[in-house]
Amino acid sequence: MKKCSLSIILFLCLYLSASGQENKIKNIILMIPDGTSWATVSAARWYQWYNNPEKPSLNIDPYLCGSVLTFSSNAPIGDSAPTTSCYMTGVPSKAGYVATYPPQDKENDIYPIDPDKVYQPLMTVLEAAKIDKKMATGLVVTCEFPHATPADCSSHSYDRSKYAWIAPQMVHNDIDVVLAGGVKIINEECKSYLKKEGYGLFLNDINGFRTYPGNKMWALFHDNDIPYDLDRDKSQTPSLAEMTDKAIQKLSQNPNGFFMMVEGSKIDWAAHANDAIAMITETLAFDEACGVALDFARKNKETVVIILPDHGNSGISIGANRCSDYSSITKDQLFKNISQYKITADSLCKKIQATVPEDLKAVFRQCMSIDLSDSDLQSIISCKDYKKSSLSDSERMKGTSLKKTITQILNEHTCFGFTTGGQTGEEVFLAVYDPTGNRPTGLVRNIALSGYMSQTLSLSKSLPSFTEEYFAKHTEVFHDLNYSIEKSAAKEQLPSLKIKSGKNKLLINPFTNIVSLNGEEIKINSVIIYVDKNNTFYLPKSLRKFLKQD
Repeated sequence: MKKCSLSIILFLCLYLSASGQENKIKNIILMIPDGTSWATVSAARWYQWYNNPEKPSLNIDPYLCGSVLTFSSNAPIGDSAPTTSCYMTGVPSKAGYVATYPPQDKENDIYPIDPDKVYQPLMTVLEAAKIDKKMATGLVVTCEFPHATPADCSSHSYDRSKYAWIAPQMVHNDIDVVLAGGVKIINEECKSYLKKEGYGLFLNDINGFRTYPGNKMWALFHDNDIPYDLDRDKSQTPSLAEMTDKAIQKLSQNPNGFFMMVEGSKIDWAAHANDAIAMITETLAFDEACGVALDFARKNKETVVIILPDHGNSGISIGANRCSDYSSITKDQLFKNISQYKITADSLCKKIQATVPEDLKAVFRQCMSIDLSDSDLQSIISCKDYKKSSLSDSERMKGTSLKKTITQILNEHTCFGFTTGGQTGEEVFLAVYDPTGNRPTGLVRNIALSGYMSQTLSLSKSLPSFTEEYFAKHTEVFHDLNYSIEKSAAKEQLPSLKIKSGKNKLLINPFTNIVSLNGEEIKINSVIIYVDKNNTFYLPKSLRKFLKQD
């Protein structure tokens, strides 16, 4: 593989670079149903068709055009961080890495990795669109806003869990519209910056979200993630489709166009839990959002809509060993029971935690139309974390978790199978609406997608060139000047970079777009990244101009 890697990479660079677009594309809407395997889409389509005979197809169906091979830099199965990083930067990345160059793993790397570039922040399509084309940008997700996929579009880290480093990057990247979960995560500095920059900031305020007239907006709902669509209180929390529509309304006011990423975040979460009804209904909620985007694009005629998962998850199948007579299973046998599930397994678990054992059968009957057997009832009572159990803690020590037990009971009443509670490595679907007809088809490798998007937006240079210009090492930019990195005694305090040249003093802090020159704040058009692993600041080469000798 490695001997032919150069030719493959050259092919990918040329892939989809054909010229001759009939129409100018101003907008890209990238839509990612996180962790969605092909079988998840099939199950959602069948569920919809079974319950709505007049709707046999999904909104995405007319635009299915190929499949995508997803992978990390050193593994065929990737989590959300490196897989979406590939889409956004064109560079393979490692598990947990957010738009950041990975370390070399010589024996396992899929493509050659340069060890000298480790921890290098990588320019994303969203960032390049904002900087190069002055386009509006937006993120719409149902997870907390600094989670892996939205972070991949607008921040940089070798650790996807470093929300304290990722969140301020996303705020200071001046994204025009962010609609997501994460009220508990956004800190006071970030709130202050957004208000200072003229954003409408709405926290658990659906009325403000719906009525705000401005075009720059952050609206966050719930402390962390937004509830599953099936469990959502529609009076308090907007759907993914409504958020998508609102974002398009705002972003489309920019005459330079817009780049927007929409994620059906919790399809992945449901897949990890093997929660079939949540997987299906979250997929349908995502498809509804796709319908909103596609309807806009068809009318606008200057918009490309790209729809693809970042990876598979759960190994779900329509059919399972417990339903052995597979060729004779009717649609009722496959979809009647699950169609009667009124809430997700996650929501049912919360209800059961507040229910005494003698009322459990009534709850299952009311919420899931299931007559709970005595043996299933006993398995719930024996769960180690069931708070209302009539058994002592010592009697339940070896029991399984309540959520796992409930999910198993629900799945036993269906013919859906699962192979794992983790990510899977099969190809994922690709659907594209491109009014120019220049859409990718067939099997596409994940690192080719950024090339298609960059070419579609007619960016002035390649993403690697933007990376070189905006994320240069401070040791290179200020190599001949007097500079120092000063660290605070406080463990949580980030270091500062100080540079002196004649009478000029430049102070640079990480994860912001503001620098201080002789005590005066100056706003730049990209964020500054600090990596503690190599004690390096990554910043624009243009900062050098502030330190010209008198």
